[in-house]
Parts: sequence; structure tokens; C-alpha cells
Amino acid sequence: MRGRIWVWNPHIGGTKIPPAVRERTEHRIRSYGESRYAGRFLRLSIRFHGALCYVDAHTEPEPPSRALLRAMGETREEYLKRMRAVPLHLCRLRYFGNENSWSLAFYTYNNERYEACSFPSGEFHGTPEAALDVGAVYLRGDEDFPRRRGRRTRG
Repeated sequence: MRGRIWVWNPHIGGTKIPPAVRERTEHRIRSYGESRYAGRFLRLSIRFHGALCYVDAHTEPEPPSRALLRAMGETREEYLKRMRAVPLHLCRLRYFGNENSWSLAFYTYNNERYEACSFPSGEFHGTPEAALDVGAVYLRGDEDFPRRRGRRTRG
């Protein structure tokens, strides 16, 4: 076959997000995140660019070891302040004109880029709340870490 074949791709293109949709979407993501993932992040950063909505979280960093602080030349407070300012990329949404139908790209840290993916339902389009559920795999909860018992470890 010599001619070109057109194939629709839900991860290319989109429609510029109107200001009113931006406000509602940001409110939806923040409300859902605060109710579903309370305590797993310090704050959410939601930014828009054209047809895209980026969702990042700022989390409480793990306490640094003394060796790490020595190597970095920082105090504990300086290290924690710097690490709290580093965003944890969760996902990117692409708008196609329907507030309940966005495509999703998941941020992969091994490639350091957003990778197109489907929602857990198997669909290529879904809600901002469902997208946050996908990206939230990076948000640790207290149940993810065993509690230390006994004497403190050096570090």
C-alpha cells in the first residue's frame, strides 16, 4: 500500500483549555487529592499549557543521613527545604473539549518523560480524578513504611 493511512492518536493534538475549564479542573483535582490522598503530599502543583494539564506533588522528603549531608555540604534544614521544593511529577492530561474526557500520560522517571498510557479501565480517555489515581502511585502513605521499634539507628 503506497498511500498514507490516517490513524487517530489520543495523545496528540487537543484543544486549548479555556480559563473556566482550567479553574474547574484544578478545583476537581485538588478536592479529590485532598480527600483521597490526604497526608501523602504537602501540596499539589497544577499547571496548564495549551491543551495540557500537568499535575505534580510536593512531598515530605525522607530524613537525610549524616553522610549525605556531609557529601552535599548542607545542614539538615537546608537539605529538607531544598527537597520539599522539588516537584514529584505525577501525570499529564490532554484536553479534547470535554471536561470528563482527557487523555493521560504517566511520568516515567527511568526515561524522565511523560509516556502515553490508558486509564485502568482500558479506555484512552477518562476524568482528571482517575488520572490522579494513576499518578498517585508515586505518593507514599504511612502504611508503605514499617514503623521503627526499639532503639534508633544511626544515620
